[in-house]
Amino acid sequence: MSPVTALPRLALQANSAAGAGASPFSASPRMIALDIDGTLMPSAGTRMAERTIAAVRAAAAAGIEIVIATGRRQAYAAPLLAPLALAPETILISSNGTMTRNFAGQTFDRAFLPLATARALCAELRPFGGTTVYTFDRLGKGELVIESLERLHERVAAWVEANLASIEEIDPLERAFDAGDAPIQGMVCGTVAEMSRAEAHLAGTEFAGLIEMHRTEYAERDLSILDILPSGCSKGVALARLAARRGIAQAEVMAIGDNWNDLEMLRWAGQPVLMGNASPELMAIAAMEGWEVAGTNDEHGVALVIERVLAGQRE
Repeated sequence: MSPVTALPRLALQANSAAGAGASPFSASPRMIALDIDGTLMPSAGTRMAERTIAAVRAAAAAGIEIVIATGRRQAYAAPLLAPLALAPETILISSNGTMTRNFAGQTFDRAFLPLATARALCAELRPFGGTTVYTFDRLGKGELVIESLERLHERVAAWVEANLASIEEIDPLERAFDAGDAPIQGMVCGTVAEMSRAEAHLAGTEFAGLIEMHRTEYAERDLSILDILPSGCSKGVALARLAARRGIAQAEVMAIGDNWNDLEMLRWAGQPVLMGNASPELMAIAAMEGWEVAGTNDEHGVALVIERVLAGQRE
């Protein structure tokens, strides 16, 4: 493993745009962080709309730093991002903030779940369907380790089939840590109700202070993914750290996302934009905190926001 080690906790200061009626477009952004699923990607299919591709490329050409921030790991995200043809130096915040790398593979930040915590979580999560997946920072088979391919396939067949070359089945799952390698991320999936119960359960255990939990919900499919990350990790923390490294002020960072795992990123960014396909609960938060609401992912929501930014630069 590389010498990049667990990240210290970074306290996030809420963005100054929060508050009814506040506009996130008071300054031209120098950095735009973009979620993938439900944001860049349409509801159906595996390719971004040409208008979205053109807008993101135009922003990069105009000197705005484009950052991708996703719950996916890098290998799973890369094929979807290829049409953007962004520079190898482009930053990808993956695994919901656990990993920060550029497209060329250079690692800037990385965090691990402690071995003892990851091992103990296997038994703690087993009652919630036996669908726990651990992600390790290695390429090929064994990057993803699961206990039962059959049970996971019943829940997320398309995900399993897309990632099959990276999946290793180990039963019991605790044996995945026998070699001493720590994972960067855990994941358990099920119905929305099941994962809400799983999150509430973990919040009431000794694990609460040792991990971060981030949900991604797809209500129309009654599917929820609960990501379990090292303490202090989120898209928001990773984005704040990157902006500080670049010397870019919080007010100059725009973030666009659609789901619960984008919440910390949206709350930190000086220019938060929620997609129009977000849940009613997130829409209520956007209204309360004064975020911009874009069109949906099927209505060129990202493209419309970026086009407006670029038009403002030309004025």
